[in-house]
Amino acid sequence: MPRKPIDYNATITERLDLAEGLAIFRVRPDEPAFETFLPGQYTVLGLNHPEKGSVLRAYSIASPPQTLPGYLDFYIRYVKSPASDNPLTHLLFDRHAGDRIHLGTKIRGKFTVENEVGQDDSRLRVCVAAGTGLAPFTSMVFDHFQRLGPTSQYLVLHGASYPRDLGYKPEMEEHLNSGSGKPRYFPTISRDPGEEPWDENGWRGRVESFFEEEKLQHLERTAGLEPGHITANNAVVFICGLTGTIANTLTALLRRGFVPGELKVRHALWIPKEMPASLFFEQYDTEPVLDLKNEALLEEYRERLRSAGVELEKPATV
Repeated sequence: MPRKPIDYNATITERLDLAEGLAIFRVRPDEPAFETFLPGQYTVLGLNHPEKGSVLRAYSIASPPQTLPGYLDFYIRYVKSPASDNPLTHLLFDRHAGDRIHLGTKIRGKFTVENEVGQDDSRLRVCVAAGTGLAPFTSMVFDHFQRLGPTSQYLVLHGASYPRDLGYKPEMEEHLNSGSGKPRYFPTISRDPGEEPWDENGWRGRVESFFEEEKLQHLERTAGLEPGHITANNAVVFICGLTGTIANTLTALLRRGFVPGELKVRHALWIPKEMPASLFFEQYDTEPVLDLKNEALLEEYRERLRSAGVELEKPATV
């Protein structure tokens, strides 16, 4: 039975195609459903299929709150191999400027600076993004720039397959790499760029490879930080993307004493409830981040935390 159709309450005012199957959609609501939101939050986009009814999906907002009530931006990748037989992107990528769409009337999500650590936290904010996982971080950086001007508090690492897939690269360079300070935006590609321009000294590899120890020290020096600076005492880490990016970043940074905020992971690693978190993630798939049944692997991760000086506490039920 087809799902009940949804009403269209917004218009796509602009579509910027960055590469095949990768675009920024600018959406203007007919009437403001909310006055503001916190950078890092998400809302829903929806379209009607002529045979199957409504299709809805949540997307992180890529624009800062200051663009309201005028518009919201969404940074979206076309899903070639969908988990369902009717994903939203198959409908969305047939739409263009002037077409109508459904925009959610509620804002959701706790993956925000305010919720996780508070705006008054002065530590470096290391943002790790794979592909369109950059969206919550563009919102955070643009918002900070609008309110407070240029910032060195954000360190943004963005990974993609090819140079053409690095959406928002000019804007992030302008906001984070301009001026006399050290760079705070580091893009990396994981595949041969071919004929696409890419600095021979440019970063290569998946975004989580930044946290291999030798590469991490090189990153710190390039960013004007002392080697070993990126620890839980000096930084908080936000990760957005698929399971592989989250898992590999998280497990690498255990050696630097970073404590995840996710409750199941904390319990499995014997992290005391009262210990504050310093690593947070927003996951775009449903695969478990860690194999919580693999006790040998979990003990290896616990040892990484212990070697960084984190005191663990074995639960009585284990």
